[in-house]
Amino acid sequence: MAYKDLREFIEVLEEKGELKRIKTEVDPDLEITEITDRISKARGPALLFENVKGSDIPVLINAFGSVKRMAMSLGAERLDDIAGEVAELIGLADNIPNSIWDKVKFLPKLAHLSSFLPRIVKKGQCQEIIDTRPSLYKLPILKCWPGDAGKFITLPQVYTKDPETGKRNVGMYRMQVYDGKTTGMHWHVHHDGAENYQKNCRAGKVTEVAVALGGDPAITYSATAPLPKDIDELIFAGFLRKEPVELVRCKTVDLEVPADAEIIIEGYVDPVERRLEGPFGDHTGYYSLPEEFPVFHVKCITHKKSPVYPTTIVGKPPQEDCYMALATERIFLPLMKFQLPEIVDMHLPMEGVFHNCVLVSIRKAFPGHARKVMNALWGMGQMMFAKFIIVVDENVDVQNVSEVMWKVFNNVDPRRDTVIVDGPLEVLDHSAPTPLFGSKMGIDATRKWSSEGHMREWPEDIVMSQEIRDLVSKRWNEYGI
Repeated sequence: MAYKDLREFIEVLEEKGELKRIKTEVDPDLEITEITDRISKARGPALLFENVKGSDIPVLINAFGSVKRMAMSLGAERLDDIAGEVAELIGLADNIPNSIWDKVKFLPKLAHLSSFLPRIVKKGQCQEIIDTRPSLYKLPILKCWPGDAGKFITLPQVYTKDPETGKRNVGMYRMQVYDGKTTGMHWHVHHDGAENYQKNCRAGKVTEVAVALGGDPAITYSATAPLPKDIDELIFAGFLRKEPVELVRCKTVDLEVPADAEIIIEGYVDPVERRLEGPFGDHTGYYSLPEEFPVFHVKCITHKKSPVYPTTIVGKPPQEDCYMALATERIFLPLMKFQLPEIVDMHLPMEGVFHNCVLVSIRKAFPGHARKVMNALWGMGQMMFAKFIIVVDENVDVQNVSEVMWKVFNNVDPRRDTVIVDGPLEVLDHSAPTPLFGSKMGIDATRKWSSEGHMREWPEDIVMSQEIRDLVSKRWNEYGI
């Protein structure tokens, strides 16, 4: 199911009892964060603040803040349903037709894939109002936490182009508001947007940027997805929503943006100018430290006649971004299995805030198999940031963190079963001795074989016989428990 825009998603949330409208006046400085944080911790609804101090634009927050709403945002009943569609898509790549007849049968599938390509339209609601003398102060941008350096745009789709190939990139990078016309652009060195910027810097050129807020939530999610560099995020969004994303050309920069977005901020990043950005209360639950980043200059703001400002807060989990990470875990599991077929399941627990911990179950087939999986994962895209990888046997439920830790505490000999390697780390990892680089640990919590150096007999798990389990299940009501 494709949502025409953010408004339609809001309507569906309200119909399903998943949204609460707040009519009391609230302050975007800290007050909205405190309200939302309490709701997030209580696994509460999405919130639409209709009366925000200093602005006539309502604020939508926590829209992705549950497993149910995250699936709803992508038009699915369950996130694993999308994973099944990804698995089928991978199957196309794994079964390239050989005969002419096979190729003929293959054509409709290819045509279906091509239908996800974004298309340009002449008009879009995102340009109903065009402000060429813009001010960011008109937007209800939040200051989230007391120690933050200021207000931050936290849910932007940031559009750039590779200056050499012209390929589009859409990423999500926080933007600290310095004044009415400038923000920071929090491009980390590992991001594709940062690479486009660096290419322009080497050529002494500005980097044109468009920032979209709102639209179909599938587009917002796609900006966060760990896609390979050459995969267009908007094609992926089209795949998720089963309809192509409609784009309009920007008014002042050579970029295209979703036609039904709520707000578009157009501008550029200078190749030389940098400014201190942060601190910022981040998804690790700690403040990220101030550092110099490129500066984004606003040239024009366009928007709907009555826009909604979508935003989010991050901090100590659970928060809304945890469910976006869960979507990534489930949706991209088939890609992991495609490259590592021995993987049964994978889980990124909230306590690991995405990049700090990966739990993975495998069908163990040979000595050292767990170590092979650890090293393979560290070599796969953003998995390189995983600070801890814990590998367990296929019968262990990695979605149950308690069960995994039971295996770790009981199955692991620290000297034999831990691996420590050095490598790249996520820039927000404050524990690393140097920025971007440090150590990572792999833990093999699988059942050990004699060929792996375990010379004692390995004990069996305590499991009740199936016959007695069936008997008790049949007689359960008789016990009066």
